[in-house]
Amino acid sequence: MTTMQWTDERVEKLKRLWAEGLSASQIAAQLGGVSRNAVIGKVHRLNLPGRAKAGGSSSAARPAKRPAQTPRPAAFQNRPAANTSTRTVTRTAGATALKEEIEVEAYEEVEVRRSLNVVVPISRRLALTELTERTCKWPIGDPMKDDFHFCGCEIADSAPYCTYHAKLAYQPVSERRKAAR
Repeated sequence: MTTMQWTDERVEKLKRLWAEGLSASQIAAQLGGVSRNAVIGKVHRLNLPGRAKAGGSSSAARPAKRPAQTPRPAAFQNRPAANTSTRTVTRTAGATALKEEIEVEAYEEVEVRRSLNVVVPISRRLALTELTERTCKWPIGDPMKDDFHFCGCEIADSAPYCTYHAKLAYQPVSERRKAAR
């Protein structure tokens, strides 16, 4: 097996073809006597910049940044202001590692107001081994603590939860959206 030497001329041609956006396979074919993997390895050793897509131009490698923030619709006016920070993220596209900056918005937690006219059932405080087909299986507390238990109230039909906990577990989408506001 003969090994191909990377001459200065071949390295310059590799750099030029890489900058033009050719794929490793296309570069290997143009150089001749070298495999696609050899081209990829040389690109990594030369620390050449990554490209977004094979066959594209180097100017299309990075999308334009989003335009300045547009005014928000009225539905967003009552939300707390978000802290925006820029983070550098590394991701891969094939065998090429790409670094890009993304904007991350951090929101403050919004307190959800519960209805005041809700009656909470008294829990029977059952352990896992005490649950039956007719008892509510709603977990209460931290499973890693000694006071962890299940509701244990009587259930209707073959539902897993009592009426109260079923309302918590199965909220219609419109109610969840209202609660999030």
